[in-house]
Amino acid sequence: MIKQIELVIFDCDGVLVDSERIAARVQVALGAELGWPLTEEEVVSRFIGRSHASIREQISARLGEETAAVWAARFEHLHREAVDTGLAPVDGLPEALDAITLPTCVASSGSHDKMRHTLGRTGLYGRFEGRIYSATEVDRGKPAPDLFLHAARQMGVDPAACVVVEDSEPGVRAARAAGMRAFGYAGGLTPAERLVGPGTTVFDDMRDLPSLIAGY
Repeated sequence: MIKQIELVIFDCDGVLVDSERIAARVQVALGAELGWPLTEEEVVSRFIGRSHASIREQISARLGEETAAVWAARFEHLHREAVDTGLAPVDGLPEALDAITLPTCVASSGSHDKMRHTLGRTGLYGRFEGRIYSATEVDRGKPAPDLFLHAARQMGVDPAACVVVEDSEPGVRAARAAGMRAFGYAGGLTPAERLVGPGTTVFDDMRDLPSLIAGY
């Protein structure tokens, strides 16, 4: 028997704030500058949805730890600059939040500092304050289930009664591994076919999310 939904867990980048396009653009530029030419598609496949530690490990394996450290520092600076000048909520997201009456929280691969910045810039931080969880709090980032299970524990909800809203392949895989149902948002950079899988509903308009959750 499928449990009634008690908690909606949102990813942050690409689900709440339209930051993945900014991140991908910065990563492509840094790759060209520092010796690892990457297309946007390659950035999506390798980096999107993963923790900073996981991304840094990949860069270090390719270019060495010294370059990985430079890349990480440059990314933080350039990403913050771009966020300050051009970040907005995901299209339709504020309306969706207004219509969702279930408890919500955030569980993101990003750091707390990054989320305070991006959610703050878009006026969303107050909607989730005190219910925001980062991959820095667990041993393994997505696609491992650790972060979503941690969020469920902190919120006092059975994982089987949680749904996750994600826009990345590692994210929907993490939700499935946690025993949670997933809504894969295909209105961003990740192609819809990469989000498809068991227990996952793929959609491309955030305004549809409240009715999809209500009808699950």
